[in-house]
Amino acid sequence: MGSSTFTGTVTEVLLPGRVEPDGLQVTRRELPAPTAGRVVLRMDATGVSFAEQQMRRGKYYDQPPFPFVPGYDVVGTVTEVGPGVDAGLVGRRFAAVTKTGSWASHQILDAADLVAVPDGVDPADAETVVVNGVTAWQMLHRTAKVRSGGTVVVLGANGGVGSTLVHLARHAGIKVIGTASARHHDALRELGVTPVEYRDPDMYRRIRELAPDGVDAVFDHVGGAGVVESWRLLCRGGTLVSYGTAATKDSDGGSQVPVLRLFARLALWNGLPNGRGARFYNFWAGRSRRPDVFRSRLNEDLTQVLRLLADGVFTPTVAARFPLSDAASALTLAESRTVAGKVVIVPDATAS
Repeated sequence: MGSSTFTGTVTEVLLPGRVEPDGLQVTRRELPAPTAGRVVLRMDATGVSFAEQQMRRGKYYDQPPFPFVPGYDVVGTVTEVGPGVDAGLVGRRFAAVTKTGSWASHQILDAADLVAVPDGVDPADAETVVVNGVTAWQMLHRTAKVRSGGTVVVLGANGGVGSTLVHLARHAGIKVIGTASARHHDALRELGVTPVEYRDPDMYRRIRELAPDGVDAVFDHVGGAGVVESWRLLCRGGTLVSYGTAATKDSDGGSQVPVLRLFARLALWNGLPNGRGARFYNFWAGRSRRPDVFRSRLNEDLTQVLRLLADGVFTPTVAARFPLSDAASALTLAESRTVAGKVVIVPDATAS
């Protein structure tokens, strides 16, 4: 990867308000020089996650005010550094979690937020495991702390976070029961997962038959009424990790109400004397209170995930690639739920 200095206009995709995907706007502006401790990162790959889909509806739990540039994470190449930053970063590829701003040809980031991407890893492949990988790693190893030989249930085992959880758990010697539609069952079996049809009205009874003594953790992104059944699957000492409210994604109003209701329910369960735990995983928890600790853990965990990707532990699945100027089509496809894997946004062919 060669080095270059970026001077000129940055292309961005703007979300102006609660619009359909075709209401996204491609805009251009001048990018200022990076200040002390910061770098210019040229986007090599970004993607569409569930967060952007909720942000488009104005229903993300920590909704950014409109208008803004979406883009939860990015893989890119440093083209310019600000004062106090090692010039050796120029020309090297890094990943970063941004929450917003990555649907852009270039952006300015803190150098301390960059995590090196191993040589030889395709940027689109790396993009598939940035946020999904850190989320899965932290839920499995930091929140639930499941050990080798344990058994977990992954709801939506074919999804972005779910499939990453499967790979991490199997790599760690953990048994997995995964829910998914029937068309994904063969692929899950190849990974050593016991699949269960997620549309089956007796899904939870079927899981209990597979693990009559209970499981060590349930990873539930659905929320809603089913979270009670997830809780009941746990053995003593087990942990329910709730990390979303997909069941209410199309309901009226903002997403804070179902999340706050879920918080109250989990807090009640944690007070019961049965040895079970219930946690709501929030990627950004602790950032405002202990920013240095948050950054250190994020960088450490992302480094681990990218190393596992380079070692072949993950099989990255890129569902489709769209140029930045066609981000509307990328968002439309991701929201269609018709593809497996990550919808990735890459630079326009004319991008430098």
